[in-house]
Amino acid sequence: MPLSLAATTTPGANRVNFLLAQMPAEDQARWSGLVETVELLKGRVLFEAGSPTTHVYFPTTAIISLIHTTHSGASAQVAMIGSEGAAGLAAAMGGESPACRAVVQRAGLAYRLRVATVRDEFTRGGAPVLLRYVQSLLTMTSHTALCNRHHSLERQLCRWLLLCLDRQHGHCELSVTQELISSLLGVRREGVTESAQRLQAAGLIRYSRGHIAVLDRPGLEARACECYALLKQDFQRLLPQDLDGANAATSATFAPVAVQA
Repeated sequence: MPLSLAATTTPGANRVNFLLAQMPAEDQARWSGLVETVELLKGRVLFEAGSPTTHVYFPTTAIISLIHTTHSGASAQVAMIGSEGAAGLAAAMGGESPACRAVVQRAGLAYRLRVATVRDEFTRGGAPVLLRYVQSLLTMTSHTALCNRHHSLERQLCRWLLLCLDRQHGHCELSVTQELISSLLGVRREGVTESAQRLQAAGLIRYSRGHIAVLDRPGLEARACECYALLKQDFQRLLPQDLDGANAATSATFAPVAVQA
């Protein structure tokens, strides 16, 4: 179903992909008749590593995880994508088969375009905003690798929770199990439990089965590793935002809001 690239007027719902919203008006006009909106269910696999993908996804309210899996079955999240970005751009840049799996972490809506449409944009020399986003995505994956190797699990958990909140547009509660967190971080579930208990004892979060509520975001930011702040700075450098303008990139602002997912 064709939609405006910028927004709809559904009350109380964020229906904007800020990467698309930052594209020049002429590029938006060229894509406006081709973009579709889709509802993404939690756990849905959008594309698999090593298999051709047909679409590039631009989330609005959904969150997508990019996950690498070893031959033994172990896995870890290498990037998280919300309304600030897109999943599947590698295929549009010439890599027919993505290097990792894309899974819906949080159910919601997304725009999608066929890979061939986005590839045509790159071929004609357009979409510089998309190229800058790809650079920010590479920065995220490199920081994730560094963080997973050198930072404590508690600090990694703080970073991960903050990244989730930034992509929930004001929601302070996460619908997520410790099993899922341990899978995405590539660690033991017991380690996630211990770290969550310490954060709860410090008054930073409240955890109940399947839900985490952030009670003290500044405290969580202070406890997180430096990767979180560095990622925020890098995104703002590559995709500067105008908070008062129509093309503001809200993921880069990392608004400290919260509602239930």
